[in-house]
Amino acid sequence: MQIAMVGLGKMGANMVRRLLHGGHGVVAFDLNEAAIQAVETEGAIGARMLKEVISKLSTPRAVWIMVPAGDPTESTIDSLADHMESGDILIDGGNSNYKDTIRRGEALRAKGLHLVDVGTSGGIWGLTEGYSMMVGGEEAAVDQVRPVLETLAPAPDRGWGHVGPVGTGHFVKMVHNGIEYGLMQAYAEGFEIMRAKKPDFDLDLYQIAEIWRFGSVVRSWLLDLTANALREDPELEELKGWVADSGEGRWTVFEAIDQDIPAPVITLSLMARFISRQDESYAAKLLAAMRNQFGGHAVRRGD
Repeated sequence: MQIAMVGLGKMGANMVRRLLHGGHGVVAFDLNEAAIQAVETEGAIGARMLKEVISKLSTPRAVWIMVPAGDPTESTIDSLADHMESGDILIDGGNSNYKDTIRRGEALRAKGLHLVDVGTSGGIWGLTEGYSMMVGGEEAAVDQVRPVLETLAPAPDRGWGHVGPVGTGHFVKMVHNGIEYGLMQAYAEGFEIMRAKKPDFDLDLYQIAEIWRFGSVVRSWLLDLTANALREDPELEELKGWVADSGEGRWTVFEAIDQDIPAPVITLSLMARFISRQDESYAAKLLAAMRNQFGGHAVRRGD
């Protein structure tokens, strides 16, 4: 299947590569010329304007968007829609707010276009491991892009699924990221408690992470990445304990409040990220290290 990818950041570029490896034709666009040239050398067809993206696709067209949530996504969808025809599909694989996605889906439907929202998890590891994808949209549109989803997933029948109508993919991904906040915070706090006991026990935190990775009830991919970070820099001396949040944790907390659902762990983990921007702590440094390990997110390093 032929598809276009608009947005060639780390994840978008790796998705292009996985699709090319899977035998799909890919038209690629980004505001960064170097990013386009990089995937052209691997077999993608480069485009230098959004309308050129559309002209290089066969009908019915499918365009996957991987740009930051908010105005960048809004303007990209609006610009692409102006050049698309009835029956074409727009796929938002970014971290849009699900309420925005529902609104955009209704606007595109009025033009005869389809919106498929794909909450995408996997970060910089997706190229080799595959992406977890929570998919929202009309069944016919999702079925049309199924070959692409099956290629990007860890396996055709695993790690992805059509969860409901337009907006549900981003809603489920929002909650996924809220849970992620809580898991990461729990690991960070636990390791800080053990680090505080080092004068008495001289604990090797990397060794403990390795022990827990196998057979333990708290084993997980996040723990694997924690072990990676501790192996590389046990004291995390090169990191500052400054942790960003990309929005989904906040939205999950807002949703919990709207639904009168208690979510103290997710809420407090979000608050901990706010605290990290004011005071240094080992737990916050470990959070920063984990985000860098699984998603290549920027970290602030010490002097």
